[in-house]
Amino acid sequence: MFESLTGRLEGIFHKLTGKGGLSESAVEDTLRELRVALLEADVSLAVVKEFTEALRARLVGQAVKAGLTPAQQIITEVYKEIVHILGDHRANIALASKPPTIVFMMGLQGSGKTTTSAKIALHFKTQGRRVLLVASDLARLAAVDQLRILGEQIGVPVVLPSEGVTRPQDMVASVRKRILEGMYEIVIVDTAGRLSIDEELMIELKNLKSLYNPKECLLVVDAMQGQEAVNVSRGFDQSIGVDGVIFTKLDGDTRGGAVLSIRSVIKKPIKFVGSGEKLDRLEPFIPERMASRIIGMGDIETLIEKTSNVVSQDQAEKLVRKMGTNQMTLSDFLEQIQGMKKLGGLEDLMGMLPGGTSLKSKVDMQLVEKELKRTEAIIFSMTNEERDHPDKIDGSRRKRIATGSGTSVQQVNQLLKQFDQARRMMRTALKSKGTRSLRSMFPF
Repeated sequence: MFESLTGRLEGIFHKLTGKGGLSESAVEDTLRELRVALLEADVSLAVVKEFTEALRARLVGQAVKAGLTPAQQIITEVYKEIVHILGDHRANIALASKPPTIVFMMGLQGSGKTTTSAKIALHFKTQGRRVLLVASDLARLAAVDQLRILGEQIGVPVVLPSEGVTRPQDMVASVRKRILEGMYEIVIVDTAGRLSIDEELMIELKNLKSLYNPKECLLVVDAMQGQEAVNVSRGFDQSIGVDGVIFTKLDGDTRGGAVLSIRSVIKKPIKFVGSGEKLDRLEPFIPERMASRIIGMGDIETLIEKTSNVVSQDQAEKLVRKMGTNQMTLSDFLEQIQGMKKLGGLEDLMGMLPGGTSLKSKVDMQLVEKELKRTEAIIFSMTNEERDHPDKIDGSRRKRIATGSGTSVQQVNQLLKQFDQARRMMRTALKSKGTRSLRSMFPF
């Protein structure tokens, strides 16, 4: 996500390092490079012009602020302007003062609308709310079955069309009945999509909107579409009305221009961003955090939130104590790998760390992920006793573990050696820095 743009911005900022003043020529050179970087990232020309003009007004003629280098001052101002373009503040889904809150999901085919509907349902379910999904996308044969399966996976009921029903408006009465019977607080309606915006789709959505009278109309757009995503958003907003946008596929090969453009173009907030097919891969869109990622400063706050959802403080402290007494086992090591996967994988984690984007370009992430999978396979092939007491793993056991994991004895030996070295290093770190210091650095 934004890797190309982030890399360009980091290069621009690096050029300013060591300069003693913020001259007008230095500002103009930087603005010119920023303009090119944003255009290459597929940010709309109007937004690029607005961005650079706002920066020029802030920077030209200003003295370097006390305690800041020219590079730091420009980074600060770029960050502030990106936050402004993205929307200044987090925009939540508006809830009705009296339940139910009906959320209307719109989007073209292939945008991930149905999967995102289930992700939104899971988001509200984890808040303890009673959620109902409605399969109103009757234009795509597989959409109803897809939503039914997703609903089963997350434990959220789905209203399906009755036999013979071919028009979504004919489902409204049965949906209202289910809402009253189940006292549902949130109702998410997955509407029909098309390969492109057409008059038939817009007429259907207008009619359905008038029947449901939704509190929120959310548009799901594919971030990989670039500026076409902005055009699609404009079309839906003009014809139906859009209250917020959800970007999907931010983990794909996207330059990020649509994300930076859409707020300025249609004046509607981004409410969530999704990456990957897993139903927990949906994040509230927080402009300050996204801007921090874009300029290469990472997103530590989101990382902390994700970590706290995976591992409790008691679990983390228990692990630190075990490390301090040299009692960390291979089972503990396996838990750390699996915990990292729950956070979205190594690549996502690195993107949340300051400077992580530039580091990813220097590391073969596929090779690292492959090594982690191999490590998992080796540990899974061990008995509980072997995981707890790796020193008992003799030659015959190593051969059995290698056969069971599809690896070699040499690779099993390498893992055991690396684990022993890591355990010694952690124990040394605890002795020199103290438990409290290490706990503050430890992500799980």
